[in-house]
Amino acid sequence: MALTHRIATASDIPALEAVMDAAIGELQRGFLTQDQIASSRMIMGLDRQLIADGTYFVVEEDGQVAGCGGWSRRATLYGGDHTPGRDAALLDPATEAARVRAMYTNPAFARRGVGRLILQLCEDAARAEGFRRLELMATLSGQPLYVAMGYEPIEAIEDARGGAAVPLVRMGKTIP
Repeated sequence: MALTHRIATASDIPALEAVMDAAIGELQRGFLTQDQIASSRMIMGLDRQLIADGTYFVVEEDGQVAGCGGWSRRATLYGGDHTPGRDAALLDPATEAARVRAMYTNPAFARRGVGRLILQLCEDAARAEGFRRLELMATLSGQPLYVAMGYEPIEAIEDARGGAAVPLVRMGKTIP
């Protein structure tokens, strides 16, 4: 079957959270320690504002969620509903970068084009609203995909709000 996509709705939340939990727990292995994976759960996850804004995508194959992710016209760069420090201020497309947010691939669908599809959907939607640049916060496991899609590192950080310090890389891309 082929991958399909649609805008997420509130009824998708349980399935999305299950995919996120599996992705954090499985796809971070080899990049993070168990303590860092546990810490990741505080700084990653679903931001329901993306669903409310209509900027969050669900990718499916034969009715199964293969992945999810979206973009935002709001200032928060990363984090879920439960992550401290969120900022819902609207960004100015003329001077600020839209955000790619909360990208997760169901481990059963890893390396099958889910992430590439979500990034393309995000880029197209942000461009249609006048944005000319995107930024995101990459995990170490996600960074190779973003580099392959033309995103460049801006800065490396560590986020220890969940306990153990989790390495992350802020990345950006100009979208013509």
